[in-house]
Amino acid sequence: MSTIKEIEASLPSLSTDELHHLERVIHALYRARNEPIIYDDAYEVWTVHNQMSAALEVFELLDRPEARRHDANA
Repeated sequence: MSTIKEIEASLPSLSTDELHHLERVIHALYRARNEPIIYDDAYEVWTVHNQMSAALEVFELLDRPEARRHDANA
């Protein structure tokens, strides 16, 4: 786990070009590991995990009391 923290701590010191390179490497790893990818192009990889996380965020928003009150007034 300390490796993750070390990587995260070093990210702010990387140049934009280095961040782009790192992003390409990470995307290539997803592809090489045959992760269940929903969307894949030169700019982004969207995995099943991303999809589930996004859906969870939406459901949490809909479960908020203020969202339910708004729906009841519609």
